[in-house]
Amino acid sequence: MPELERTLETKLIEQLTQGVSQWTYCPELNTEEKLWANLRQIIESNNRDKLRETPLSNQEFEQVKNQLSFSSFYNAAEWIVGENGKAYVHVQRGNETLHLLVLNRAHVTGGTSVYQVINQCQTFKDEENPTESRARRFDVTLLINGLPLIHIELKNRQHSYKEAFRQIVKYAKEGQFTGIFSTIQMFVVSNDVDTKYIAAARSDELNDKFLSGWVDAENKAVPGLFDFAKTVLRIPEAHEMITQYTVLDKEKERIILLRPYQIHAIEAIRAASKRGVSGFVWHTTGSGKTLTSYKAARNLLQDIPSIEKTIFLIDRQDLDQQTTSAFQSYAENDVVDVDDTENVKELIKKLQDPTKEMIVTTRQKIQHMILRWLEKKPDSAVYKRIMNLRVAFVVDECHRAVSPETKRKMEQFFRQSLWYGFTGTPRFGENAYEKKGDLPRTTKELYGDILHAYTVKEAIHDGAVLGFQVEHLGPKGLEEDEYGNTIHEDMRVYTSKDHMYNVIDTMVNKSYEKLGFQNGGGKTYEGILTVGSIPIAQAYYDLFRQVKEGNGDVKIREDIRRVLPDFPKVAITYSLSENEEKSMVNQEAMQRSLDDYNAMFGTAYGLDQIGAYNANLNDRLARKQKKYQTRTEQLDFVIVVDRLLTGFDAPCLSTLYIDRQPMQLHNIIQAFSRTNRIFDAGKTYGQILTFQSPGTFKNKVDEALCLFSQGGEDVVLAPDWEGAEAHFIETLEELRVLVPDPAAIPAMTKKEKRVFAKVFQRFDSALKQLKAFTNFQDKNLERDYGLTDDENSAYKGHYVNVIEELRKDEPSDDGAGGEETGLDFEYTLQSYGGEIIDYEYIVALMQDFVSKDDVTSHPEKYEKQRDEITKYIQEIQHRNNKLGDIMMDLWINALRSPEEYREKQLITILEQTKRESIRKIVHDLCQTWGLDEQIVLLAAHRYEAGDEHNPYIEKSIESGDYNAFAAKHGTSLRKYQYRKAVRDALQQTFEADIVPLREGTVVIKDDDTDDISKEKSPKVIVYPESGPKKTLVAEKPSFHS
Repeated sequence: MPELERTLETKLIEQLTQGVSQWTYCPELNTEEKLWANLRQIIESNNRDKLRETPLSNQEFEQVKNQLSFSSFYNAAEWIVGENGKAYVHVQRGNETLHLLVLNRAHVTGGTSVYQVINQCQTFKDEENPTESRARRFDVTLLINGLPLIHIELKNRQHSYKEAFRQIVKYAKEGQFTGIFSTIQMFVVSNDVDTKYIAAARSDELNDKFLSGWVDAENKAVPGLFDFAKTVLRIPEAHEMITQYTVLDKEKERIILLRPYQIHAIEAIRAASKRGVSGFVWHTTGSGKTLTSYKAARNLLQDIPSIEKTIFLIDRQDLDQQTTSAFQSYAENDVVDVDDTENVKELIKKLQDPTKEMIVTTRQKIQHMILRWLEKKPDSAVYKRIMNLRVAFVVDECHRAVSPETKRKMEQFFRQSLWYGFTGTPRFGENAYEKKGDLPRTTKELYGDILHAYTVKEAIHDGAVLGFQVEHLGPKGLEEDEYGNTIHEDMRVYTSKDHMYNVIDTMVNKSYEKLGFQNGGGKTYEGILTVGSIPIAQAYYDLFRQVKEGNGDVKIREDIRRVLPDFPKVAITYSLSENEEKSMVNQEAMQRSLDDYNAMFGTAYGLDQIGAYNANLNDRLARKQKKYQTRTEQLDFVIVVDRLLTGFDAPCLSTLYIDRQPMQLHNIIQAFSRTNRIFDAGKTYGQILTFQSPGTFKNKVDEALCLFSQGGEDVVLAPDWEGAEAHFIETLEELRVLVPDPAAIPAMTKKEKRVFAKVFQRFDSALKQLKAFTNFQDKNLERDYGLTDDENSAYKGHYVNVIEELRKDEPSDDGAGGEETGLDFEYTLQSYGGEIIDYEYIVALMQDFVSKDDVTSHPEKYEKQRDEITKYIQEIQHRNNKLGDIMMDLWINALRSPEEYREKQLITILEQTKRESIRKIVHDLCQTWGLDEQIVLLAAHRYEAGDEHNPYIEKSIESGDYNAFAAKHGTSLRKYQYRKAVRDALQQTFEADIVPLREGTVVIKDDDTDDISKEKSPKVIVYPESGPKKTLVAEKPSFHS
């Protein structure tokens, strides 16, 4: 029998309170009122001199409570940062303002710090909204100086730790973390055997993908609750997690808690700097090196008194702005200054300034300063001042940023410098620099000993990045040597149009799953095509243009066009050089591609603005800004030679297509790692396809993965096609042995249903993986594996019902009864989903239909096309009746008089009707509530589904005329109730009426298995008239009504 959760609480508290300067258990602090009183006592104790031994009055403490009741966890975090690490409240006492210290980040295990642990603290339900809230009891909370900063929710082993996480999300939705609990910075969840932590955030921002477990300095997991508590939750570690290892991202207004490997790396650098030695950190690409290096540079400056400056050194102008922007966002609420240098003169000014600060600059600016400016003034005081600075260099992507030759020159100039390099792909003997005299050739020779390692193997194991699914699609039957390397190739094949069209066909027609087409428009993924030269890149771009225009040898599949009618949207990027051979040809070709890009996105870039173009393309690919998260602002493919293959972060990038010869080992890993950032549930691997020298490429990939995962290539690589197919066949057989006839599932016992559900989840996962391979395009489930569509749908339908049935029977929270099942109730089916159809594709079909000259005289010729369009629109009505009704109305009118619409643009008519409908909805809403129509209309167009914090809603509420509303309706609503009612009305109207009209994609179900016990209803055509809506049951609309 698993332990009760209350027993876990008791044991945890016992452990936390053992030892000197640890937590003190305060069981009496079990209500918010008592917590406020406790905080009051601590503030008074720590500020006796400022209070002059006069305790805070009730009115004065109300000021404190108001200041410490934050609107968000992020706002609380900003306050905790404080002034030079000290957080104050400000109390007005007569004519005097008292600045009372609440928290001092430097007082760890002493000074003014008080550490308390409480449990079973009761919160109270919202009296203004009693029907939607209830009183709760929190499990365990850790207080520093009376403030709840770390909150812990526990489940016993019979439950998943994710249930504890979902409980926290529920509390956040209910508004339980308000008042004094609004200061929480970190959540911990555990079921005794698995323990995770996450930064505090709003309920809609809490995502279980970002739960982090703990590992030790050797990357060994520390999953158990009590080991985790001993390592992370004791003092000083818990205090430092909140004050030293928290970063505030100002741009996104979110708290970031560093992951354990980041903390270990920073601690290792700190220890090395105290010994006065340099070194390097090997953290795999995608694991957050920029954030780690920021904290490392910041801590060096803050913690090591002898260091006067830290210089964060990077290369490449396009990444300079990206990194500087990130650093400034992190530093805005920190106790250090981050300065980027616009020019060499500014750099020199900052270096000679006595202020301790972190400087972000490029290798090129440092070189320029040393070689051109300072060499001319060797005897100047400025020269000597800068030359003798005690400076620490932190170098991101340390092999790209600084060559061995350049680093040596910098070290000769900065005589008292320490160097800390960050790299995801170190240089070893196997991939060393070319020999140049006595210059260093490996990372160790260049920077010193390795200080901390976190390879791709560990990152994949921890869920920090994804693994890779690799397909080698080069020509078959080529001659190979004894090691499997491709030999005696005719390289001219790879520059032929046939080969290039074959690559394009794979990209546009065989990447449905890889590019996430099942997600629908605006939510698909992106791909990069990398080739060996600029002329080849330009040739590919021209061929893509031909394919998109319908003139090439590759035709885009209809099911692809149904999802994205404008697919593929392609761009090209590379560095132009006036000194390149045939540079004019390159520039002319680049200008053509810029013209296309400008036409696609309404920009105006020319050849003299390549830097701005590249920056815009980077942002568009990264999709981190909201404006790039709609289909109209997105790209599908970018063609490159080397650009973007290192240092570029775009989580929505899923696939790398490689049509070039194998790169160097470290470049292979760098390029692969553009694809394996975590994004959403559907992106399970970084997808890699190679198209040249398959034998050689496979060997090079294996060698690179072996080298950079320290022998963990089996963890890094997904099974190949043969392995994935064998696994799928195995899981299908397991499913059929267990349940030969899906119809028998409802009669199973509860225990048998649990087994079925687990087996079906494994089957679904195996099918999802199989579908991602290009080979699956030529497969048929019934023909090749004996699984009929009806059988497959039946299994899925019964599974959905079984999960809901079993979910209701889950054991109670106290752990009484039941059994451990290991069934994941939150598992999302991955291989099942309706077909996604873009409504613009349907309108294009409608346009094509009415354009036929004989559609009226010979309707029988187009009956199939008419029925297909009708079916699509009916399905849209089923999923989105607002949009579907408008489309059906237009379709019926077009069928009645095709010739009337032959010369008209149906998409224009449809968009105009949608706009008029939105205006009518907004007008009626504003008339009801007394709101400004223009402001609300703007809010309606900017609103996104589920967006509770849209600033335009706030502006709409502010525009409300309460007096006019009250006079018109004679309401008893008070003003604050009116504002809440307006907010509810806006959100409900936007969700129910506006968002559906703005949607452009619709899920078309491929089966009726949501509940297989339900009978199928006849298709319905619903269309609005001037009077009440009429509902017609019909299979086909008539041409003439």
